[in-house]
Amino acid sequence: MLDKTKQGWWKKATAYQIYPKSFQDTTGKGTGDLQGIISRLDYLEKLGIDVIWLSPVCASPQVDNGYDISDYRAIDPMYGTLDDMKELIAKAKERGIGIMLDLVLNHSSDQHNWFKEALKSRDNPYHDYYVWREGTPESYPNDMKSVFGGPAWTYVPHLGQYYFHQFAPQQPDLHWDNPTLRRELYDMILWWMDLGVEGFRLDVIDQIAKEPDLHITGNGPKLHSFLRELSAETFQKGCLVTVGEAWGATPERAQLYSAPDGSELSMVFQFEHMCLDLEPGKSKWEIRPLPLVELKKNFEKWQHALHNCGFGSLFLNNHDLPRILSRWGDPQNYPAESAKLLAIMLHGMEGMPYIYQGEELGMTNIRLPIEAYKDLEILNMYKERKAAGIPEEQIMESIYQRGRDNARTPMQWDSSPQAGFTTGTPWLPVNPNYTEINAENRLADPNSVFYTYATLIRLRKQYEVFVKGDFTLLEKDHPHLFVYQRHYQHENLLVVCNFGGTATEWSLPPYWHGATCLVQNYQDTPVNGLRPWEARIYFKNEVN
Repeated sequence: MLDKTKQGWWKKATAYQIYPKSFQDTTGKGTGDLQGIISRLDYLEKLGIDVIWLSPVCASPQVDNGYDISDYRAIDPMYGTLDDMKELIAKAKERGIGIMLDLVLNHSSDQHNWFKEALKSRDNPYHDYYVWREGTPESYPNDMKSVFGGPAWTYVPHLGQYYFHQFAPQQPDLHWDNPTLRRELYDMILWWMDLGVEGFRLDVIDQIAKEPDLHITGNGPKLHSFLRELSAETFQKGCLVTVGEAWGATPERAQLYSAPDGSELSMVFQFEHMCLDLEPGKSKWEIRPLPLVELKKNFEKWQHALHNCGFGSLFLNNHDLPRILSRWGDPQNYPAESAKLLAIMLHGMEGMPYIYQGEELGMTNIRLPIEAYKDLEILNMYKERKAAGIPEEQIMESIYQRGRDNARTPMQWDSSPQAGFTTGTPWLPVNPNYTEINAENRLADPNSVFYTYATLIRLRKQYEVFVKGDFTLLEKDHPHLFVYQRHYQHENLLVVCNFGGTATEWSLPPYWHGATCLVQNYQDTPVNGLRPWEARIYFKNEVN
């Protein structure tokens, strides 16, 4: 168990993201709840994770699945009560697991009391909590577009003004230039810290310093000064783990976010590697085969950029991304091998790993009729593309491969009806493959992907080289092999991954003869060559 009273404890930690709506239902209503999470803590303890990143559970109208918060200090009734949250924090802590709360500080819900007050008049003190511009019904302040489609401005007739929203109109952006607003947010964070929360994931935090008049949303000029103030007023008053979602992060910016002095955040989520299979210059819906050589070099860039001068996060899945096994693996022919390879490839690197619920089971994407999808982004895209005359089959194939609801189908616990997620009708359909892919089956199989993840989590705590080792990429231009070495003091790692369904010639370098194989995804290890989707991690201690 990690000592979380020490700064930097999280460098040996592994996080597990829970999407509460889809994790475990205890009421029969078809949506997950906090008591459901509590009921599964033994499972998470067995996996070995140290932190639960809890996607938003604060009060919300659920226009954007909780990322539109109407009360930062209340739990949404669909998930339970504040007492349930306190119980979750306490019972998780008993198992050495901390709660990382997902906070949305860039915008609130339009149902938040602040915004309701802001709508009353231009002179209301809360009016300046949001971003307003003059305009007329016929003339927007500018042509900026919302991430979810349509204008980024909504007109309020009785005020004669537009408010700015980077996302849905029901998600008005907060005005971080207002110090009174910032103080409100800091006090709220301190309140959660007093309740025992051990970390925060900060949604689209790189967009708080917006300057819409200049068409600037992400990485505005005041961003890092805002973050330093935020950290000084809140996070630095405890031994917290903090991560900021920053789609536009560069290595240079990430060094500021995750500076070792703790002046901003513990680490940042950057997404360069998750965009490499997109068609360059096109939307997320236009994809191409994964360019492995580009992926390797991207990881190399980030591993070098943050080594000894920052810290990164390691992830392939989250609530906004399709299932990685369906995206980069081979769920049809080599489901177990490719799922394990992706885990081994990622967890061997420097940074804090994040496992998304079901990833440790090898859960996959789903194919639904359009009327069964719930995600606002999917539904808006479908309407826009239909109106543009794009064929139905082409639109649906994009959704099957890239839609966010792929990640949000209910957790697959067992082979009973609705995968053991609920006794009612689930809010989003369960993937039909749950009878085969489920936690009960994985726990019963000592060679399952679950135990590969459990081993990787344990190794990070056991060997310093996982946390502090440097990174050397080998086989840089090989089209199938992803091989890298790491070194720290006397400890050495060699990570070998053969991407794809073809056997590949490869020999263990002479230096590594006699090394210990810490983890592998086949039950036996041949001396030469790599089988389809084969992956191994070797360890050598120079002292011995």
